[in-house]
Amino acid sequence: MKLSTSDQIPGSSISTTLGIARGSTVRTRNVGYDIFAGLKTLIGGEVESYTKLQADAREQALQRMISDAEKMGADAIVCIRFQSSVMMAGASEILAYGTAVKLK
Repeated sequence: MKLSTSDQIPGSSISTTLGIARGSTVRTRNVGYDIFAGLKTLIGGEVESYTKLQADAREQALQRMISDAEKMGADAIVCIRFQSSVMMAGASEILAYGTAVKLK
């Protein structure tokens, strides 16, 4: 599966637009992360456990989007974007979406 954040795949041309491919995940923090993050606010710096949690969530949303595009018969996904939103205190959604296309 070819992926692009632009509206084209370099060296290829799009023959058919199949629709929007999407994948999402909702993740929650845990008490251990929150205690460590609270301590980190006293000394400053990166909260690596949250960084890893977000990176894992983005990767899972991306893989789910690719799976959705494959079900449509796509060769590529263009105009890929990520969006996040808070679902409730301590839980957020990561959404990956793009346009599933067939290449010539």
